[in-house]
Amino acid sequence: MSTMSLRKRLSRNGHEQLVVCNDESTGLFSIIAIHDTTLGPALGGCRMRPYDTMEEALEDVLRLSRGMTYKASLAGINLGGGKAVIIGDSKTDKHEGLFRMFGQYVDSLGGRYITAEDLGTGVQDMSWVMKETEHVVGGPAQKGGSGDPSPYTALGVYEGILATLQVINGTDSLKGISVAVQGVGHVGKVLVKHLVENGAKVFIADIEPSRIEALCETFPSIEVVSNEEILGLDVDIYSPCALGAVIDDTTIDDLKVKAIVGSANNQLKEDRHGEALYKREILYAPDYCVNAGGLISVYYEVLGKHEPRVVESAVYKIRDSLKSIYDMAMKENMSTSQAADCLAIKRIQNAREKMPYKQLYRSGRDL
Repeated sequence: MSTMSLRKRLSRNGHEQLVVCNDESTGLFSIIAIHDTTLGPALGGCRMRPYDTMEEALEDVLRLSRGMTYKASLAGINLGGGKAVIIGDSKTDKHEGLFRMFGQYVDSLGGRYITAEDLGTGVQDMSWVMKETEHVVGGPAQKGGSGDPSPYTALGVYEGILATLQVINGTDSLKGISVAVQGVGHVGKVLVKHLVENGAKVFIADIEPSRIEALCETFPSIEVVSNEEILGLDVDIYSPCALGAVIDDTTIDDLKVKAIVGSANNQLKEDRHGEALYKREILYAPDYCVNAGGLISVYYEVLGKHEPRVVESAVYKIRDSLKSIYDMAMKENMSTSQAADCLAIKRIQNAREKMPYKQLYRSGRDL
């Protein structure tokens, strides 16, 4: 990739900084992307996956970091958007040295980027990162962290489902409602619990048989389908809670649902797929709105004010944020994905108007 093409790539969505981290002694190869720090330091999880190509990893980290900027903006919190990816197999390549070296790279950014757990990483990994930097959240509670933020993410998605049902059915009751949850990891399994305990009929799919077995033992009423089948189920709501880019030209044609509400980041393969869902009259809850619960949780950790009741109260407001998106989409005759982007960008622009010129976040600036 030429210097000019890389610059165009970063400028396309306003990315501020890209950091490539390489250490042969530990096997670390990572990319950190900082999208926008107008509202505050860039916060976003560290994802670990065996990407097939550098292009795939770069595309992932750029899209995810932009999503974090919009997520923080819509949630009304003073954070910017960032993300990190570690190229490797989370099942075989993890060790303390790798994450401590990653922590050193995070620390070298001086607080412009704050990391956290994400797909393929967890609380233990963050505890290793914590040995090298203070710019990390979601570590073990016994070490001063707020722990796994997934339950708060799941609560936000659940609230999003209720808000969506209110629009499509005129009531937020789950009685007689069917939901297909794709991916029952940290977030998905908690979401399933909320749904089943409140009367929904739930279908699940996951690539890990152990996750399915454990969940079915707890909730025998769950029906298991394959990852290929779940996208074509005739249900009320499809809830993607695994990898992103699941909504594309092919899958949109297969969908038989009234709405899509899930925790996966970047569910739309391309921005135009939000418009395609709108034309098919499938109500889409923008992922970076409804999956903001985890970010809200770690934000309160950054502020030093993490208390479960305080965090839950903030997460419940996701329902109001989603309602604002739905109202704007209906009023302006636009897709919900467009409405969400407009609202997120507007808050950032309003903040910039109060600055003499664009200012990068530096450690010490008030949040």
